[in-house]
Amino acid sequence: MTLPATVTDAACCTTGAAPAISVDEAERIARVFKALGDPTRIRLLSLIAAGERGEACVCDLTEPVGLSQGTVSHHMKLLTDAGLVTREQRGRWAYYAITEGALEAAANALRLV
Repeated sequence: MTLPATVTDAACCTTGAAPAISVDEAERIARVFKALGDPTRIRLLSLIAAGERGEACVCDLTEPVGLSQGTVSHHMKLLTDAGLVTREQRGRWAYYAITEGALEAAANALRLV
C-alpha cells in the first residue's frame, strides 16, 4: 500500500498572514460578540438607535421586548460592559445610547479573524 504524498513542513507553515491579535484584544472582541449573540440585545440596540436623539430610557425598552425592567437592565449592563452602549443616569431612570463607533469596530473585528 502506498501512502499519499505529503506537503513539506515549510510549505505548510508559510502563510504570510498578518500577526495574530493579542489575548486581551481577542477577549475584548469575544465579549462584544457574546453580548451581540442574544436576539433580545440586538433588538434593544435597534430600539436605542431608532430612539429620539439616538437614545432610549430603560422605561421605554421594556414593553417592546416584553420583558421586565430588571431583565432589560441586565441585558443593558451586558451591552454596557461590552462597550456597545453608554449609560447616563437621569433621576431614577437610566438612558442608553449606542457608543460612537462601537458597531463599526465590531464589524471591523470580523475582518481580523
